Amino acid sequence: MKWIKRLSPVAILIVGIVVMKGVAALGDSEAQPESIDTRPSVQVTNLQPTSYSVTIEGFGELAPLESTSLSAQVSGEVTYWHPQFIAGGQVKSGTVLFSIEKDTYEAALLQAQANLAAAEAALIEEEALAEVAKQEAANLPKSRFTVTDLYLRKPQILSAQAAVKAAQAQLKIAKRDLANCDVTAPYDALIVSRNIGKGDFVNTGTMVAQLFNIETAEVTFPVARFDQIFLPQNLTQIAAELTQVNRSDDAITRIGMLNRETGLVDADTRMTHLVARIDDPYGLKTDAPVLRFGSYVKVTFTGRTLENVYKLPQELITRRQLWILDDEDRLQSVPVEVLREEGSFFYFHADIDASARIVMTLPEYPQNGMAVKVVDGTSGLVASQQ
Repeated sequence: MKWIKRLSPVAILIVGIVVMKGVAALGDSEAQPESIDTRPSVQVTNLQPTSYSVTIEGFGELAPLESTSLSAQVSGEVTYWHPQFIAGGQVKSGTVLFSIEKDTYEAALLQAQANLAAAEAALIEEEALAEVAKQEAANLPKSRFTVTDLYLRKPQILSAQAAVKAAQAQLKIAKRDLANCDVTAPYDALIVSRNIGKGDFVNTGTMVAQLFNIETAEVTFPVARFDQIFLPQNLTQIAAELTQVNRSDDAITRIGMLNRETGLVDADTRMTHLVARIDDPYGLKTDAPVLRFGSYVKVTFTGRTLENVYKLPQELITRRQLWILDDEDRLQSVPVEVLREEGSFFYFHADIDASARIVMTLPEYPQNGMAVKVVDGTSGLVASQQ
């Protein structure tokens, strides 16, 4: 047992040396770590310039091209009105809306016809007497008698001719008054209001109804200042979509045409206003869906075409700068001229070529000369070229 006690200090010393060497070896391994790449990862793509037709939108209220305050042109009792001559009714051009009692005007027509016949008979008689006077004057000795216009009955003929013209005028008025007893629609119309009924007596000039023209409708809408530079040079006969908004069911869209510019700039908003037209808004002649007057509609049409432009999401352009990679995979900024903003995209001009590598996933704080590493894969932000 004594020899064991003698060996214990030696064993303890040997174990301590071994432990110290192990700790030293572990310290050496931690002192030499592997190098780590801290460069931010980016994805890149190439862009090709394209042509882009600008889409311009505006909003306005659908209104009739014209409206009419319908009035009676003759006096009398109302004897008839059309079943569709009611508020909300729709009638075609030439439809008799209501009639006024005609007896008085038929009698006036007969009287005018009789007066004309009498005047024409008087003219024939005077012309016959003038012919007799002319023949007699030819046989009179010229040295003893002077033939005057009165002898030849020229004043009487002029008077008879004037009477005929007066009778013709009375006949024309009598025909017009009789025709005006039937009041017709001046165009395809929507009846807005009616103020008479059967048996009512109306006087000349009495307003009896309000009509809206449903042959053509118009929308006057503003164009924002940033859109005005993209308006076509010629604003007539450009197709435009008119879509009714604020509907709970499917939106109604009809095709119309730009018609004109109003020629005024709003003093408060500095906006200009355009007018679009649509034919047959109520589908009276076609099976087209109905767009009612007073509807709030969106007008969409194609403006100018931008040539040789690029398209990218807005978040890839910071302070009007686009980021690309140089040959050493370092970030470089390129100034851009933003021409158009639509949705979440910019359309712009930039001094780049087809080989330029556009950074599609920017680091949080990009800087010129920042080293990055390129990784494969699609960022999900690449804009489709249109």
